[in-house]
Amino acid sequence: MSPAPSTVSTVTHRIRFVDSHSAGEPTRVVLDGFPELPGETLAQQREALSRDFDRWRTLVNLEPRGNEVLVSALLLPPKSPDCVTGVVYFNNAGPLGMCGHGTMGVVTTLAYLGRIGPGDHRIDTPVGVVTATLHDDGRVSVANVPAYRHLKDVTVTVEGLGEVRGDVAWGGNWFYLVDVGQRTLNLGDIPALNDETLRIRQALREAGITGKDGAEIDHIELFSHAGGINRNFVMCPGGAYDRSPCGTGTSAKLACLAADGSLEPDQVWRQESVIGSVFEGQYSIRDGQVHPVITGRAFITLQGELIVQPGDPFAWGIRLEEG
Repeated sequence: MSPAPSTVSTVTHRIRFVDSHSAGEPTRVVLDGFPELPGETLAQQREALSRDFDRWRTLVNLEPRGNEVLVSALLLPPKSPDCVTGVVYFNNAGPLGMCGHGTMGVVTTLAYLGRIGPGDHRIDTPVGVVTATLHDDGRVSVANVPAYRHLKDVTVTVEGLGEVRGDVAWGGNWFYLVDVGQRTLNLGDIPALNDETLRIRQALREAGITGKDGAEIDHIELFSHAGGINRNFVMCPGGAYDRSPCGTGTSAKLACLAADGSLEPDQVWRQESVIGSVFEGQYSIRDGQVHPVITGRAFITLQGELIVQPGDPFAWGIRLEEG
């Protein structure tokens, strides 16, 4: 009689991936192993992921295989024939519309795998097609979707902080941007900054302050000018801060600067993150819209397979809210 198969050697799912970081913020590019997502557009596939396949997101992003900082990029066949790939981004909280640092990670990963070389590459995303340029030196410039300021000088009363004023802007995700002037934003301030930005986000929800068409403002961005350095702190939807200067957040910032006349088209804006990493941003005006371009660099950190074995109680991720 043949021995029964060992569950130690049995694998029910394998998901191939490549990890990278862009200015300190990690990206996990999912190459294969996901079920096919239905939908005629990337936006519909994003909704299908959220509605019917969310446990695959949690498998990839939540502990014990992922973490609260990780952003993943699921590669999909593009819907636009001139694109090199389609992609749906997601993190520990759910799918994202767009991700600037993640797009740098996708381009760098495709180059690492030998699928693309230096030059311009169009990428299909749920919020539209973006063009990314892989430079000879490894840097990546992401020509993001058009950005705009939706509301200026919106005041909200925040518990423990009093009145806070900021702009509501779109850069591929919705942001509430708060100018904190000469106040320093340093790594030693992280616990206080986490608490402050989460309080602000909750206050926006309670006050009914939203983006266009009632869209939730799920990113909070503080920015300072201490010492003549433009530094930001960005709180992401899942409750983790962005280690990078945030591509979509820098795009939203460029839209506000353009609206105020504080930055000329094609003028370079150096945006530093709370850990000291830098993205360079600039914009052009076409058809009356602000078109941001964000430049940075990603580095490959890991390549492998995520493995699911039968009987694993945390195969589909540890959902902390259920604890």
